[in-house]
Amino acid sequence: MHAGVARDLSLQHGPISELFPNAESEQQRDAWRLSAEQLAFFAEHGYVVGPRLLGELQIEQLRAELTMMTQPGHPGSEYWYEYHSNESRDPGRVLFHALGAWRIGVGMHDLLWHPGVTTVAAQLLGGAVRFWHDQLFCKPAEHGGVVAWHQDYSYWTRTQPMAHLTCWIGLDDSTVENGCVYYVPGSHRWDLLPITGLAGDMEAIRGVLTPAQWEQFRNPVPVQLKAGECVLHHPLTVHGSFENRTSNPRRAVVVNLVRDGVRSESDSPLLDGVPVIPAGQPLGGQFFPLLYAGVQAG
Repeated sequence: MHAGVARDLSLQHGPISELFPNAESEQQRDAWRLSAEQLAFFAEHGYVVGPRLLGELQIEQLRAELTMMTQPGHPGSEYWYEYHSNESRDPGRVLFHALGAWRIGVGMHDLLWHPGVTTVAAQLLGGAVRFWHDQLFCKPAEHGGVVAWHQDYSYWTRTQPMAHLTCWIGLDDSTVENGCVYYVPGSHRWDLLPITGLAGDMEAIRGVLTPAQWEQFRNPVPVQLKAGECVLHHPLTVHGSFENRTSNPRRAVVVNLVRDGVRSESDSPLLDGVPVIPAGQPLGGQFFPLLYAGVQAG
């Protein structure tokens, strides 16, 4: 297996290995599509458990790449947009968080074109699917840190309209004990909340909620998944995850997507080291590839 490469894989817009299945026709994508019931659940709650995306060999490849990527000075380390060996604010906890793995690892790169990811994203976004950016999250055994309550779009207001989607993919079983993702059902109907920190105080969000929101917030729902399964959520859905206190790591890959046509709203780089896309111009080019054009009208 390839654990990594030293060239910038963002230059390749399409799979460069045979690690994941290929869907050359719409009929082949049927196995991945969400049902009407799943689509209705997403519309009501702001999240939905998606299809199983990864088998054991695929999981092992992605785990191997993640392990390599946590090592200082690894091949391709110059390609990260962000790299936090520990983003936790608690000195007794560790949260590895990094953006840009698709530029470095063959598996992380090809995962973007997985038909299970792109088919479901087209359904939920209602159009062609373009890549925004990826994330790696690793909570090591025994002392893994939290990801505090937040809405993803609060970090993404430099792009509009808000036609975004997050696909969270587990590389380990995720459980209540090891820090699975929790959601606040229906919070995707709330307005945009102020940022209260990504890896700090789990209670900080309470200070920006109305009494009605706090009442709704009090019963968040844990989503426990097997390794290789995924959950998708709306960019305003409030979510977070608690510590990992178990004897095993809790690792995940996150693929963030947009509907084709989402524009830059900034004259600064959208990601560190990426050329400026002027405000008002749609995302595209080397770093924001089109992943799936969807069904074309005939």
